[in-house]
Amino acid sequence: MIAVVARMLAATPVTPDGDEAREWAEQELSDPAYAEAQPTAFDRIARAILDFLGGLFSTDVSGGWGSAFALIAAIAIAALIIVALLVWGLPRARRRASAPVATLFGDADERSADDLRRAAASAADAGRWDEALILRFRALARGLAERGVVSTPPGATVHAFARAAGRVFPSAATDLEAGASAFDDVRYLRRPGSRDDYEHLRRLDEQLIAARPATPVRTGVGG
Repeated sequence: MIAVVARMLAATPVTPDGDEAREWAEQELSDPAYAEAQPTAFDRIARAILDFLGGLFSTDVSGGWGSAFALIAAIAIAALIIVALLVWGLPRARRRASAPVATLFGDADERSADDLRRAAASAADAGRWDEALILRFRALARGLAERGVVSTPPGATVHAFARAAGRVFPSAATDLEAGASAFDDVRYLRRPGSRDDYEHLRRLDEQLIAARPATPVRTGVGG
């Protein structure tokens, strides 16, 4: 039996020829384990970035300038990041900060101040004084929010807004409170509005459009 096994081993070629060796290699490399071990595109990109950054800080510069070169490269990268933030980051942040809140005195309304003024004028032309008065007060509030003068966060009441706006425009404080009362009467107490109430509010809105704030800071609406 041992002699038979020895003859079989002797008959098996230990060193394959060229074609057989290539075939064995192809079969071996076709194993999925080899494909899984290959680096992904993400791995290659990350490695390229790391090699680039490593090259910046390990550049062999004659005369002992390697450390200085690395420091200059670091400062340049930091400067580019700061410039990018100043050019692209801060303007977007300012636009987000100054954008008016979509909710206005308890109701969702994303219209601009000009859109609300046109809607108020249309309602007034049709004799719908309740609607016209409410829309005009909303236009007044939205206009001050768009200018960054008085904020109108969700939950703000008309009287809280009137007090905040009155601090910015002291000469109009009394008229603002009167406009807030008229808004409340129509909106919540269901008292009918009138042409006089609307015209008073329209004139107040136009007055504030042309007025300059007495305080330079943005005023938030309190309770």
